[in-house]
Amino acid sequence: MNNKDSNPDTGLERIATGVPGLDEVLKGGFFEGAVYIVRGTPGAGKTILANQICFQHARQGKRALFVTLLAENHARMLQHLEQMSFYDARLIPKYVYYISAFRVLEENGLKGMMDLLRREMRAHEATILVLDGLIAVEETSTSDREFRKFIHELQAHAATAGCCTLLLTNGRRGEYHPEHTMVDGLITLEDVPYGKRRQRELEVRKFRGSSSLRGRHPFQITDDGLVVHPRPESRFLRNAGVETDRRISTGVAQLDVMTEGGLIADTSTLLLGPSGSGKTTLGTAFLQKSSKEEPGLHFGFYESPQRLVANAQLIGVDLKSRVAAGHLEVLWRPTIERILDSLGNELIDAVRRRKVRRLFIDGWGGFAAAAEAQERLGPFFAAICNELRSLNVTTIIAVETENLIGPDLHLPIEGISAITENMFLLRYAEYQGRLRRLISIMKIRGGGFDHTLREFEIGPQGLHLLDSFKHAEGVLSGFGTERADPVKRATRSGTPAKKPAKGRRAPARRRGKA
Repeated sequence: MNNKDSNPDTGLERIATGVPGLDEVLKGGFFEGAVYIVRGTPGAGKTILANQICFQHARQGKRALFVTLLAENHARMLQHLEQMSFYDARLIPKYVYYISAFRVLEENGLKGMMDLLRREMRAHEATILVLDGLIAVEETSTSDREFRKFIHELQAHAATAGCCTLLLTNGRRGEYHPEHTMVDGLITLEDVPYGKRRQRELEVRKFRGSSSLRGRHPFQITDDGLVVHPRPESRFLRNAGVETDRRISTGVAQLDVMTEGGLIADTSTLLLGPSGSGKTTLGTAFLQKSSKEEPGLHFGFYESPQRLVANAQLIGVDLKSRVAAGHLEVLWRPTIERILDSLGNELIDAVRRRKVRRLFIDGWGGFAAAAEAQERLGPFFAAICNELRSLNVTTIIAVETENLIGPDLHLPIEGISAITENMFLLRYAEYQGRLRRLISIMKIRGGGFDHTLREFEIGPQGLHLLDSFKHAEGVLSGFGTERADPVKRATRSGTPAKKPAKGRRAPARRRGKA
């Protein structure tokens, strides 16, 4: 990774943070010689973030100066950092130098503090300066004017030395922060409650010299330090249209006939149905066609890879050989407490890494369970589908519906059907004393299809479609009935049925009120 890159828009040099996801949010990193405030409540991750940036900077042969204004000594802070993988004691003190300015600020005030910073920046040739405890400077200042003067002098020295400066603070002085108008950027770290769970979030409130990804981006503190998960809604802004008539096989020959040759390439298909209706079976049949030319990906939440492959084998779907050949990857993400943005980014990254062409998401409920707010699901789903389309991926998404049987159909996300090009419906129906599975194609945008309702069975040879509902009506209500034959009905009533005149079609049977 190059630690320093120029910004073509401003000509200023960039300093990459090395923090996963953060450089993407900042669109390249911080600017050389700029001053940034990093604000957050205690425990939000400010100190870990700053140290992580310092050590990543030092690995590039650059030098960082870490100045604390807190009563906590360095030995205790470093003891906590030793658990982090980015920490490397060999870089201290040559490349990462720690100094406490607490006593200097207490005894000599802001002037003595500024003299110390200027002297140490020059002595260590630091290109990153961290000042941990800006709140102490605020409290020492006799007025807002004196505090602003300190910030202004620090900016001047940082710009002259080409030293990127991070000022860490918890911002306890209420809503008025005059320093925010002066610095080059403001980044906030928060620990936000959502019901019984909490989620850490990072937001770039201000960033001079460049645009950044807007909004609050979740992040985690791991053994490797901070990992930021940029929001897909701000990360994926492409919206490529489908410009091909190429067809992709569904993996079921009879369904390919119903769709007039298979699914249109690069489109997304909703597979709606209740639990047990056959969504995963159809998805695995689709993935069975994965090949070197069309690599496949199963992104699931409910079945482990071993269980998925074994269950598919029972119905004649061979996923094992596809996985062994490297043509299919199975990613399993159990529905424990997860971050929606992390799942979306991981999906897209896996697609890019293997240049996936066939994707089955099993199922959408895994994403919904990870969402901190249900209103996010619509824009999130649109961003993911648009990016997959731009990457030339043909996608099938299993979506579980609430009702097992009956006429009502409730979609889990408002407007979801408008986002996808195709929609298949799997239902249960009672007909002739048996509970049957049925499939119907509701739409294929840009292509024709067979509107017939078909029963399907799942057996050792896979999925097979039947014409059981040829003489049935009301099947989608969940309770199909036999359509009366007009000849037999007339015979039972004693009145002979009228035959249509030669060369003319019989009139269509009317339904409902006249």
